[in-house]
Amino acid sequence: MSIEIIYQDDYIVAVNKPQALLSVPGLGPNKKDCMISRLLELVPEAKVVHRLDCYTSGIMLFAIGIEMQRALSRIFHDRQIQKQYIAVVKDWFDDEAGVIKYPMRCDIDDRPRQIVDYEHGKSAITYWEVLQRNGDSVRLLLKPETGRTHQLRVHCLAMGHPIIGDGLYGSDNSVQPRMLLHADNLLFTHPVTKKEMHLFSRCEF
Repeated sequence: MSIEIIYQDDYIVAVNKPQALLSVPGLGPNKKDCMISRLLELVPEAKVVHRLDCYTSGIMLFAIGIEMQRALSRIFHDRQIQKQYIAVVKDWFDDEAGVIKYPMRCDIDDRPRQIVDYEHGKSAITYWEVLQRNGDSVRLLLKPETGRTHQLRVHCLAMGHPIIGDGLYGSDNSVQPRMLLHADNLLFTHPVTKKEMHLFSRCEF
């Protein structure tokens, strides 16, 4: 199976994850195929440092070796990496930019869903910007400051406009071949070379 490698050196490797592919193995024999298992065939020392939802496409960054895994994990934990996503929703607000600050937690009665919870939820912050308004949809740039599970999907839902094609949080019955959410940019300082990295993956929708 071919893998689109966006960037690779002796320490890190970034790939373009297709939509409908798990980041890591799931439970059960039919969920073994995933991005890390495919990458390990090419880069045996590849290590996971973050994940994308199965139905989100775009950039995934992997470490090469355990020491680099620790270094990159610190960058993600300390929010020293900027992540940017493209999303398409059916409608949006008149404002051109803003920020969403809805705390979130897992819905323990309906996993894997996540919900907004002001009392028990963890801080979740997403900056948004309108890129294009079409007749029946709005194209957004989403910049999560935090990395909660399903954060962008839940935040769009909480604003009243779920991402088109989202089978878990969407409310419409339209036929959509995929969820319209794509990780298109990663910006960070390389842990070893100290080079400013700007990795890009072209959005297919």
